[in-house]
Amino acid sequence: MRRLISLAVVVVLAIAVGSAAAKTVTVSITKNGYVPSSTTIAQGDTVQFTNTDTVAHQVAFKSTAGVTCTPNPLVIQTGASGSCVFHNAGNYSYSDPNVKGKTFKGTITVSAAPASLSLTAKPLIVVYGGSSTLSGVLSTQKVGENIDVLAQQCGSSAPTKLATVPTTTGGAYTTVAKPLMNTAYTAKDKSMSSAAVTVRVRPSLRLVKTAAHRFSLRVSAGSSLAGKYASFQRYNGTRWVAVKSVRLKASTTGVAPTVVSTASFRSTIRSGLRVRATLPQPQVGSCYAPGTSNTIRS
Repeated sequence: MRRLISLAVVVVLAIAVGSAAAKTVTVSITKNGYVPSSTTIAQGDTVQFTNTDTVAHQVAFKSTAGVTCTPNPLVIQTGASGSCVFHNAGNYSYSDPNVKGKTFKGTITVSAAPASLSLTAKPLIVVYGGSSTLSGVLSTQKVGENIDVLAQQCGSSAPTKLATVPTTTGGAYTTVAKPLMNTAYTAKDKSMSSAAVTVRVRPSLRLVKTAAHRFSLRVSAGSSLAGKYASFQRYNGTRWVAVKSVRLKASTTGVAPTVVSTASFRSTIRSGLRVRATLPQPQVGSCYAPGTSNTIRS
């Protein structure tokens, strides 16, 4: 049910974003001509022609490059409407070929959409040591444009350059990031920047049974989690239940930039149960996402 609700929210948001991005402008077809006869819109906008006259009228464009009209041809009965979407910037003149004179003539000026730069990350959450693919599109679709991808790691006062990536077909670009902790990424082309996207990082937890009733937990991250408490849990058939808290200690086994924290502990739970360890949000702090280990048998 939660997944269905989430999908519904995404759809609603997508519709809302689409509605905000493009506009619809109305031109009335009257017995005296088009009102207004001159219209200015942006790329991607729609012009709706509404016939308020007592006879049918046709709207015919001198050039139809980048124009999509419904119906096509655009013949509009009295009281009805038709619309055209303008994909390209430029000046478009139109008229009713069935009416003589200059009364039924009009123009539409389509201004170029401002350039934009997008950035997405997939996945948005990784386990420490994992990677996320950063990709986006330069709206001008220019090929060979150098895009700087910047990374600002949690706790840093300013971003640093991760990579410079040239755009390919359609203005697309892509690179791979391997964050050490929660990191915000932005893309930049000259004076234009994308919106920031944050990739969250879970510490890597590895739980091992070392002997009867004895276990070892190894936690890898980009900073020390020594002094933090992991929750050792068992599965009771319906949910995970906390067995005990385990305090992590510093270890020298990590190889930079990886910092390892460990814990060796004993538990008297019976053998054969499914067990795991977790690091909840209060323990990992603001620079990590909560972590969960592999599941083993006690």
